[in-house]
Amino acid sequence: MSRPLPSLSEESSAQAAEYVLGTLSGEARRDIERRVRDEPALRLAVQQWEADLLPLTALVEPIAPSSRLWRRIERSAMAEAAQAPSQPTPMWSSLGLWRALTAGSLIASALLTATLATRLAAPGAPQYMVVLAGPQDKTPGYVVQASASRQVTLTPLSSAAVPSDKSLQFWTKANGWRGPVSLGLVKPGQTITIALDALPNVQPDQLFEVTLEPVNGSPLSRPTGPVLFIGRAVKVM
Repeated sequence: MSRPLPSLSEESSAQAAEYVLGTLSGEARRDIERRVRDEPALRLAVQQWEADLLPLTALVEPIAPSSRLWRRIERSAMAEAAQAPSQPTPMWSSLGLWRALTAGSLIASALLTATLATRLAAPGAPQYMVVLAGPQDKTPGYVVQASASRQVTLTPLSSAAVPSDKSLQFWTKANGWRGPVSLGLVKPGQTITIALDALPNVQPDQLFEVTLEPVNGSPLSRPTGPVLFIGRAVKVM
């Protein structure tokens, strides 16, 4: 993935992400829907964000909404459709997808938090997000957010049991580094925020991973245990 597209401003790229996440106001959302018809770069950005985020909705167990809530969702969706009957319908606007998202999920909350942090940060400051997934089954286990204040936040998407003689260790490595750098031990199910005072700024495609190590962490300056979750940084602003 590469954002923003060469012919798309960073502001428009951020708006495309917020449109897919559903955080834009009604008028701003309708403006994006009008623009995608005439701006191929914006349309492609929306499609890319949909392709990136839509699979995450299948990773949580659906929760049936109350009949009152579902009627309200259907009324809102039909009202939106009535306002723009001739416009193409993006995947994120489908009723089937809203059924999957109803009642929320930890993944959606983490992504929304990342987007809000992006909008509140210093203008023009790069923001990055990483979804750490299992190397074999691609099941997401953590979301990493890198902020303009040179902090990295690791948010768990589940709380897996760890043997008493083992620990989880958080690592990162950017292109050109001689090897990975430890960001510390991680308790299962715990969100942590780490200052990057001694490290360079986060870069696009920077590697982050969580490994299974001895109880006090790796005895070496590199991982010694299996990689449980791994991912690379994606620029979101």
